[in-house]
Amino acid sequence: MFGLNIQNFSIRKVYTKSKKESIYMRKTTEIQEEVTIKFAGDSGDGMQLTGSLFTENTALGGSDLATFPDFPAEIRAPQGTLAGVSGFQLHFGSREILTPGDEYDVLVAMNAAALKANLGRMNPGSTIIVNTDGFDKKNLRLAKYEDGQNPLEDGSLDGFEVFEIQVTKLTRESLKDVPLSTKEKDLCKNMFVLGFLYWRYNRQLDSTIEYLSSKFGRKPEILDANITALKTGYHYGETTETFTTRYNVKAAPLEKGVYRNIMGNEALVIGLITASQKAGLPLFYGSYPITPASDILHGLAQYKNFGVRTFQAEDEIAAICAAIGAAYGGNLAVTGTSGPGLALKTEAMGLALMLELPLVICNIQRGGPSTGLPTKTEQSDLLQAFYGRNGESPLPVISTSSPADCFFAAFEASRIALQHMTPVILLSDGYIANGAEPWKFPNASAIPEIKVEFSKPSENGEPFLPYGRDERYVREWAIPGTKGLAHRIGGLEKQAGTGEVSYDPANHEYMVKVREAKVEAIADFIPKQELSIGPEKGQALFLGWGSTFGVIKSVAQNLLAEGYEVAHAHLRHLRPFPRNLGAMLDNYDKIIIPEINNGQLSKIIREKFLKEVIPYNKIQGVPITKAELNDFAKQVLG
Repeated sequence: MFGLNIQNFSIRKVYTKSKKESIYMRKTTEIQEEVTIKFAGDSGDGMQLTGSLFTENTALGGSDLATFPDFPAEIRAPQGTLAGVSGFQLHFGSREILTPGDEYDVLVAMNAAALKANLGRMNPGSTIIVNTDGFDKKNLRLAKYEDGQNPLEDGSLDGFEVFEIQVTKLTRESLKDVPLSTKEKDLCKNMFVLGFLYWRYNRQLDSTIEYLSSKFGRKPEILDANITALKTGYHYGETTETFTTRYNVKAAPLEKGVYRNIMGNEALVIGLITASQKAGLPLFYGSYPITPASDILHGLAQYKNFGVRTFQAEDEIAAICAAIGAAYGGNLAVTGTSGPGLALKTEAMGLALMLELPLVICNIQRGGPSTGLPTKTEQSDLLQAFYGRNGESPLPVISTSSPADCFFAAFEASRIALQHMTPVILLSDGYIANGAEPWKFPNASAIPEIKVEFSKPSENGEPFLPYGRDERYVREWAIPGTKGLAHRIGGLEKQAGTGEVSYDPANHEYMVKVREAKVEAIADFIPKQELSIGPEKGQALFLGWGSTFGVIKSVAQNLLAEGYEVAHAHLRHLRPFPRNLGAMLDNYDKIIIPEINNGQLSKIIREKFLKEVIPYNKIQGVPITKAELNDFAKQVLG
């Protein structure tokens, strides 16, 4: 009668606190194009799981998304302290999402430290959901607030929409009949928060209940407690008068296909297995646990049915040497690590180079040097990948650009290693490895075969030349033990053709040059460099690699919309560069290179192309934001 849109309102029965009289209340539903949420709390509060489950639920709803988990460096930092804050950032929307967001629209703070650590990233007027049970005197003291200071009471949160919820207390009350200890019940408070957010964003609980049932199916008390807390949080939002608005974020216009939410390390695992299947070779992965690469070992270990063998070695050196042994035996051999581990693998990488065996070395970069920032992201090892070995030892270098892209980068690194008989360094980083985004399943039939041939004895009795070469400078792959293919192995310099030990000066120089020529010739077998966005000529080219892809493309889009003539090119093949890269650089007045390091690609581009570039560098263990890069670019463009 009044033109009421039933889709925009839900009429629900609630009870006042003063008396149990029934009243009816309308709650509005608003449409939002995009939202950035930060979940933050102690490392024991389950914020990573909460964020991951909300992300999975969001992906099922069809939104595009990007995530950025943020871990404490300590395995178990002191509870309630700033150093112990664990966070999970999620940016989702009904349009293309390229970054996990600059500022937060919603902050979930499970204690005082979580609020203090993240308040500076809040948008004006944004929403803060706090667990008031985490703001007692002890938590305030541990978060380094002054005596008597409480941000919930001193006006410092004026201008924000603040929802104060006694999460711990309400969770305990909902589980009063569950036969668990208080400590065990408190572990369910993240499910209460998750349930409340599912209500706030009009989500179904089914996917999370299915996950909980799978995880705790053999522990019925724990399963019941988690589901009860989840549903309690949902109904708390539904029946509490304070919360008058719900939000809908519609599905993004993604290309048609079958999608799954995927993290970078997960995609890398699937890419390696796909390469193994397409090459018809067993996959061997030798590794030593190190953050943030350990998930690759965990992930590959689950795929024994695809002929995958995993080996957790006693140290980094043993891991890569075992992988070299597997390469001798005809496997797709892979080893993985992070920056400090790559340094330890250096001598064995030189051995694999000297032997000219296929080997993929995955380096999931983190902040350095030394132990550095184990749980923080950094593009720290490009120069190490280029130059970090003794002698003249060039290796191909491939880079990932997003979580989903790890699949394709891993496949490409494997293809180059197998078809060009060389070790290949594959660079990812903590941001990509632990981040997530929707990934469209590729059609298996559209993925090309990786043609691999092993040496065979000569039919006419000619001697076997293990270091004879084809037109690509590539030697044959001879499996030890094959009759008629006996040859010398080892790290001493090889005599051209025969592979015998040689100390001849001219031969050494020839072998150094030919190994370099082999790597450079790979440029004839990789695609030309393309632009991700922008005109073929213009004021400036943003040149990037690795995890800066999303932020650079976002900034380029904004600048193009404002009338600037800018473009963006992102490098997958870092060594050798695509043949057309130099000509592409010549088409722009300025070259801007953003990196999460001190200018490593900038140094290489200057050296290779003798061109002046404008670096933008950030070395804080966190990604570059759109706002800061956009401001910098406008200063450069004048």
